[in-house]
Amino acid sequence: MKYSAYKFLQLSALVITLASCMESSNKQASSMNNSNANPLSIEIAQGQLEGAWAESETGIRSFYGVPYALPPSGSLRWRPPQPPVTWQGIRSATAPGSSCWQAINVDGWVWSRGEFNRSEDCLYLNIWSAKTSVKAPVMVWFHGGSHLSGMGHDLIFNGTELAKNGVILVSINYRLGPLGFLAHPALSAESEQSSSGNYGLLDKIAALQWVQSNIAAFGGDADNVTIFGQSAGSQSVCSLMVAPLAQGLFHKAIGQSAACVRPVSEQDSNGLLRGARLVDSLAIGTDVNAMREASPQQLLDAAEASQWQNQSRIVVDGWVLPDQPDALFTDGKQAKVPLLLGSLANEGNQLFPLNNDLTEAQLVSFTTTMMGEKLAPELLALYQNELAESPGLAQREILTDQFMAYGMRRWAAHQVEAGQPTYLYFMDHSPPAFRLYMPSNPDLQLEGGPRSGGAYHSGDLAYVFGNTHKVGHDWQEADHQLSDLITQYWTNFAKFGDPNAAGLPLWPQYNTTSHSTQVLQEKPHSVDGSRRARIDLFDRRFGGQQSH
Repeated sequence: MKYSAYKFLQLSALVITLASCMESSNKQASSMNNSNANPLSIEIAQGQLEGAWAESETGIRSFYGVPYALPPSGSLRWRPPQPPVTWQGIRSATAPGSSCWQAINVDGWVWSRGEFNRSEDCLYLNIWSAKTSVKAPVMVWFHGGSHLSGMGHDLIFNGTELAKNGVILVSINYRLGPLGFLAHPALSAESEQSSSGNYGLLDKIAALQWVQSNIAAFGGDADNVTIFGQSAGSQSVCSLMVAPLAQGLFHKAIGQSAACVRPVSEQDSNGLLRGARLVDSLAIGTDVNAMREASPQQLLDAAEASQWQNQSRIVVDGWVLPDQPDALFTDGKQAKVPLLLGSLANEGNQLFPLNNDLTEAQLVSFTTTMMGEKLAPELLALYQNELAESPGLAQREILTDQFMAYGMRRWAAHQVEAGQPTYLYFMDHSPPAFRLYMPSNPDLQLEGGPRSGGAYHSGDLAYVFGNTHKVGHDWQEADHQLSDLITQYWTNFAKFGDPNAAGLPLWPQYNTTSHSTQVLQEKPHSVDGSRRARIDLFDRRFGGQQSH
């Protein structure tokens, strides 16, 4: 009896212990389930984030101000971005990080930005996503601003509407101006790669690496990443397509209103001469420590004084870009990915200078230098309407078409030659002109009315992000409908590499014979090339030129 009682007591104790362990285990599981049930709490490689609802009724979450690299200041200024550090506890992700250092642009037509906080501590990104069990395609946005200004967290880039279309949107801030693109012999000498400049491109590559490591935690598919950008952001997309360090980090590309297939100036393609002039204007010598002690504002002032920014900020540094982008495309060394790209009808309005003092004789001299004696008369004949208004307007429109419409078609042709699905567009719908980045003070009071700016550079942004209800003014129902169509095209392309879907106007693939182009307007349709005669003539003049 004593033995049996003892065994009974042992068994009872074991049952109690097991029950206690099960209760503890259940509590832990419950705690984990509760944590997992919180869609605003995300665990990434660096630690835990707490986001906010961007739109709770549709389940769209936002995570702002997530660091993707260490602050590029002090000894890290003008160096490749370094991985972010881990943190303990929960990091709030409800407010954007600082904008990268740039000039304050108070009065810049639609591109005015007003006053805002700037810092070298600016390598942050933002995410919009739906809580879903299905892996979602990822779209990574690079803002424009001539690589001199801009920020990824502007309201016009709010990703809620794109996320509602079944993608995850990531927008980033990246280094700008001389802090992001200064090339200098002293910086090249200390570099392990013997290169300098293109730090802003390296930031974008670091952000894409962050996406590869972390986007699954937000429900994203790291194997289906689309990079897209406008203006300088589009030039970055183009450049990353031929940057060896970026290969494999994205799977589709969208370029809006700028390419990289025009040769960078051969006289200073690596930017070292300009960089030396900028540093010389600081009068601090060429010691890299002294260069790093200069204030951001001193660097901006020196950039202006030395005219550093009058040439391409992106340079051929031999590492990030081993050669001229056009040469790399011509040699078929670009990323073999589907491409969607295009431009607007009136890109040059306020973007490129208008020389009202230009004479017709000077225009003839300009076009002869540009096109040669044989093709110059043909070119002028194609711009008679603009010439009738003024030689300066004709010159501006020639430069605009060559840089924008021809540059985008040339980029498209390269990708078709690489055997990739390519879709070209031309937007001639005129949106209302407003301060894109000042939502509380958008009105420009244009003399000819809000749509007198035509289809201006950046006029597509609110449409692409589906934010015609969030920014600007004077929108009409046709604008909202066009915006809905464009967001569907863009997100379909991100999902499938093809913008088409049932119920949408058919968008044929681009080819180098018919130059199929989708015209984006109230009644979208396809044409065999926009401004065909002009762009064909540019192709006769420049199409066979190599950048080697």
